[in-house]
Amino acid sequence: MQVDRSGVLFSAGSTWLLLLFSTLSIRVTGVGGTHQSIPPSVVKLWASAFGGEMKSISAKYSGSQLLQKKYKEFERAVRVEEIDGLWLVKRLAENMEEMFHKKAQAMKRLVEAAEEAHLQHEEDPNLQYEYFNAVLINEVDEEGNSVELGGEFILQPNDHFNNLSVNLNLSVVQVPTNMYNKDSAIVNGVYWSEALNKVFVDNFERDPSLIWQYFGSAKGFFRQYPGIKWKPDEHGVIAFDCRNRKWYIQAATSPKDVVILVDVSGSMKGLRLTIARQTVSSILDTLGDDDFFNIIAYNEELHYVEPCLNGTLVQADVTNKDHFREHLDKLFAQGIGMLDIALTEAFNLLSDFNETGRGSECSQAIMLVTDGAVDTYDAIFAKYNWPERKVRIFPYLIGRESAFAENLKWMACANKGYFTQISTLADVQENVMEYLHVLSRPKVIDREHDTVWTEAYIDSTLPQAQKLEDGQGPVLMTTVAMPVFSTKNETRNRGILLGVVGTDVPVSELLKTIPKYKLGIHGYAFAITNNGYILTHPDLRPLYGDGKKRRKPNYSSVDLSEVEWEDKEDTLRNAMVNRKTGIFSMEVKKSVDKGKRVLILHNDYYYTDIKGTPFSLGVALSRGHGKFFFRGNVTVEEGLHDLEHPDVALADEWTYCNTDEHPEHRYLSQIEAIKLYLSGHEPHLYCDKELIQEVLFDAVVTAPLEAYWTSLVLNKSENSDKGVEIAYLGTRTGLSRINLFVVPDELTSKDFLTAEDREGVFNADHFPLWYKRAAEQVPGTFVYSLPFNTGSENKSVVLASTAIQLLDERKSPIAAAVGIQMKLEFFQKKFWTASRQCAALDGKCSISCDDENINCYLIDNNGFILVAEDYTLTGNFFGEAEGAVMNKLLQMGSFKRVTLYDYQALCWVYSESSDSGRTLLDPYFAFFSAVKWILTELVIFLVEFNLYSWWYSDLTAKAQRTGRTMQVPCDTEYPAFISERTIKENTGNIDCDGCVKSFVIQQIPSSNLFMVVVDNKCDCSMFEPITMDPIEIMYNESLKCERLKMQKDRRRPDTCHPFHPEENSMECGGAVNLTQSLVTTLLCLLVALFPR
Repeated sequence: MQVDRSGVLFSAGSTWLLLLFSTLSIRVTGVGGTHQSIPPSVVKLWASAFGGEMKSISAKYSGSQLLQKKYKEFERAVRVEEIDGLWLVKRLAENMEEMFHKKAQAMKRLVEAAEEAHLQHEEDPNLQYEYFNAVLINEVDEEGNSVELGGEFILQPNDHFNNLSVNLNLSVVQVPTNMYNKDSAIVNGVYWSEALNKVFVDNFERDPSLIWQYFGSAKGFFRQYPGIKWKPDEHGVIAFDCRNRKWYIQAATSPKDVVILVDVSGSMKGLRLTIARQTVSSILDTLGDDDFFNIIAYNEELHYVEPCLNGTLVQADVTNKDHFREHLDKLFAQGIGMLDIALTEAFNLLSDFNETGRGSECSQAIMLVTDGAVDTYDAIFAKYNWPERKVRIFPYLIGRESAFAENLKWMACANKGYFTQISTLADVQENVMEYLHVLSRPKVIDREHDTVWTEAYIDSTLPQAQKLEDGQGPVLMTTVAMPVFSTKNETRNRGILLGVVGTDVPVSELLKTIPKYKLGIHGYAFAITNNGYILTHPDLRPLYGDGKKRRKPNYSSVDLSEVEWEDKEDTLRNAMVNRKTGIFSMEVKKSVDKGKRVLILHNDYYYTDIKGTPFSLGVALSRGHGKFFFRGNVTVEEGLHDLEHPDVALADEWTYCNTDEHPEHRYLSQIEAIKLYLSGHEPHLYCDKELIQEVLFDAVVTAPLEAYWTSLVLNKSENSDKGVEIAYLGTRTGLSRINLFVVPDELTSKDFLTAEDREGVFNADHFPLWYKRAAEQVPGTFVYSLPFNTGSENKSVVLASTAIQLLDERKSPIAAAVGIQMKLEFFQKKFWTASRQCAALDGKCSISCDDENINCYLIDNNGFILVAEDYTLTGNFFGEAEGAVMNKLLQMGSFKRVTLYDYQALCWVYSESSDSGRTLLDPYFAFFSAVKWILTELVIFLVEFNLYSWWYSDLTAKAQRTGRTMQVPCDTEYPAFISERTIKENTGNIDCDGCVKSFVIQQIPSSNLFMVVVDNKCDCSMFEPITMDPIEIMYNESLKCERLKMQKDRRRPDTCHPFHPEENSMECGGAVNLTQSLVTTLLCLLVALFPR
């Protein structure tokens, strides 16, 4: 207690000295005749009084001086080391490589088992086999009997799968709604793939960190382990088809350059053009980040769908594909189709682009979407494609007319492609898929089981994926996949792809391999793909909306340069894409606290590749305290004793011990796991020995604070500061201690230091916000802040935190941070009390914050208001309340503006939309539409689609157009503000149309706060408020075009299988049944109208 009393005495003594100084200075000023309306000396007095009292309260209740003293006592027992960033990143890459390798080995075992099972299986068209259908399991009919393909399927909640009910012994089979689940090909495939059940279980026993394992069949069914029940959507449909998932397509085919030719001649009007648009869109769905494409519409002339991209191809990332989809709606049919011109352009385009070395440099294809071809154009193929036939042709005949089918099929067969006919919208997806199996033939014949890894994505299509999420929303993951081939000799030259096996790897699994304590307070690890897209990075924001559960449109293709945007030359990005190992440094501006604050740091980046994957890993360490680490040493006995104190908690997302490795450890808390590990009785429990040693050290050093805080609680007569509610501390090892000075129900803010307050606790990729900000303050001073997520002012709190340095020297690591939470009301009362002090001996103050002609504010180092006479301004930016004064502070250098950029922003735009969706839900409208559809089908046989436009528009074109706002991806820039540390005080005058407005700003000692006293007699409304609102970066058409054309460095996949000399190219498709019976049509209608 002596420390506290001496602190109070010192504060009181300083106050009296300042009172005397202020009195003299006011008198001198008066004699000189230069009296100011706001005497700086008085403001300095107020600031000193408030600062002294707040530091006394903060130091007393946080126990900061005691903790500093305790670390000092251990100073000689610790060893400070400089972190070797290059060694660290290489070690982390090796750990990730080992983890990824285990997943890939599991897939290899599945591939071997699947190929062997298929080799032993003889196809039986009459095979009858009851399997567990994912939708039908545990379903019963009206009599209580299991439905066909259902049956009793035991499901039990499992904590490893987020307590979903699963079956760890069996898999289930999902068949898309549009496919017959007892089709012979599907039943045969399901039968032989039953052999995978044993391997699924074995894989999970070998690697208990595995989650979903699956086999996606080329026939369309999807076998998933562990077994789980699937539920259709509200329309009774499961649209999931494994064959259009990225992991399937990427594993099945090689990278490709694709030109899509779309016929827009007059005969394509109406439904044909609608089907053509959908066909092109479905083709785009099959393209991934390693592919390149362009779309050319043709009649008697060529029309690049995006004119800006004339003569080139672009990467098939999400942004580019969505951009082209928007342009598809602008296509209209007229004129005559000149296919020869279009084919010539496509061949030249592929050849020229290939020579630039910027494409896939692998497979090449021309997709032809048309309603007919009057010639075979063999002269063009002879000139550009024969004899090598490097460019495959895939014609899609739109409509029921079969007159031109033979010409189009000949083109496919003569150019190693595949021909399909698409008569209805329902035919599109299945027919588009056919080309993937053709492109997979060379890989199958080569027997190359390439292991592929997808970019980071959120798969919310699978029913379980919507539930397999943590408290913050859907899970970000990558998938490892391998193709499965037919190894039968008689089918070798046909190159039959059986399907693809895969398993998901949550990005959180990667973060578990990263020792956050080694990276320092501001340090972090990140990984990118061969295309430069982020796999994991603390600044990646894939989700938005309430609860952060909605995916951003382009979340999976966020480039590293969009978060590390200070690297204008892409030096770091390009080095990592090219799988180099090295070091890079730059000054960065890191936004924190929901983008409202900025920390200016100097980061050193260390990077290397993760072997066996397309990924590269980077580690960022901030200079200064972030480059140093220290080791302490205590006995296990005393460390465990202090670790088990009830006020101790460890970082939830840090891995002290790997409790996921074995099922029997999953129920252990990290502290329980540490105890078990240190007992030596559990050899299969793997722990981070170094981290445990350091957390035991921190537990011992911080233990005295528990008794200190308890004494403050017990000594209630001395606790006059009823506004202090919580004391807390955190250490560099993720250990935290919390003490409540009030009962939990009386807490003003119950979210602080809980999982709901993610920025306020230790996470897998960052230290708490209060810890980060305290570390950047001058040692011994407190950083005060008003959390932005608190509610109304009577429910708000103020946090005060300070960092504890291990040593007095500049290179000292930060050992811990401590702080308190207090009521905002309590904090504000202290401010107003201090601002009523004055130096006059007669007690009559010359100025007071109670005066009507002045406004007093307390702002922080980022310009946010903590105290103002107008309580509604609390938490607002000072520039919004006093634009003229903030502008002057910026001019004088007291504050500086920092421009930040957000390349993952969403902006609101106005968009027209149709309300016709509502009418489709009306049963009478649905019935009328269905009848008209039948009649239309009959008419189509006679006049093809000539009546379609008139007939169709009667129901749809009259749909009312309504306006709505929606969020779309955009780039924004926004300001942040930061005070200049070297300027402690300042005064200024502002000319407001002849009226001079004066103000004084004074730093609050030992804090990050400033008192600002403003003369409000003048109307300065001519000065605009200064806001922090983001501004959308608008690109003109020329710049938009350049951005579309710009292709950043990327690294191609290591393998390529464009063609094979043994390939049987005569399996090149055939026309589908060109007629459809009226009975079948009526049956379909009845099923649609009267679902069971």
